[in-house]
Amino acid sequence: MIYLVEDDDSIRKLVVYTLESQGFAAKGFERPSQFWEAMKEELPSLVLLDIMLPEEDGLTILRRLRSVSTTKKLPVIMLTAKNTEYDRVIGLDNGADDFISKPFGMMELVARVRAVLRRSEPSQNACTEYFAGPLYVCPEKHIVIVNDKEVALTFKEFEMLCLLLENKGRVLTRDIIMDKVWGSEFDRENRTVDVHIRSLRSKLGEAGSLIETVRGLGYKIGG
Repeated sequence: MIYLVEDDDSIRKLVVYTLESQGFAAKGFERPSQFWEAMKEELPSLVLLDIMLPEEDGLTILRRLRSVSTTKKLPVIMLTAKNTEYDRVIGLDNGADDFISKPFGMMELVARVRAVLRRSEPSQNACTEYFAGPLYVCPEKHIVIVNDKEVALTFKEFEMLCLLLENKGRVLTRDIIMDKVWGSEFDRENRTVDVHIRSLRSKLGEAGSLIETVRGLGYKIGG
């Protein structure tokens, strides 16, 4: 089941119709209150979420979803008329899995939905634990600890850190990081990876120095 929260009646009906024509079960909601009521009855496999909404905006809804264990990892794609790098980074930092700017093509939307659903499939290595100097990471429990103190990361920062640790000693280019964390369809003409690396280093404190910049190539955690 896919839930869509969109107050524009014509867009909502078209998206739901398109998703159903492609074999997905879908429900559309004009107001966030209707969406939250539906969430009590059935959790969807993915949420399409407009930013500009009545009652509460999409980013507030996203933060609420990420603050609860049952929906912390629920895939969310943001739909918005805003198209600046800043807006994208804000949405992604709050845990969005993808970001589609209006107007968008229906087949592009379907492709993005399928890509996010593929990436959200459970990992075979979910029980792996990572140790690097003062850093400890447990993907299954979504825990990051530096010098015995837990560190709070955004959803994408956590995914990026796990990716670097999974490939410890190997240099990952920005394109590889984008593919693995945001998907191949995401716009590459921005500094999203660099912004997230900078934030990640800052939050990790002493352990931030483990993330090395390989000039002209990308990033790695030394092995």
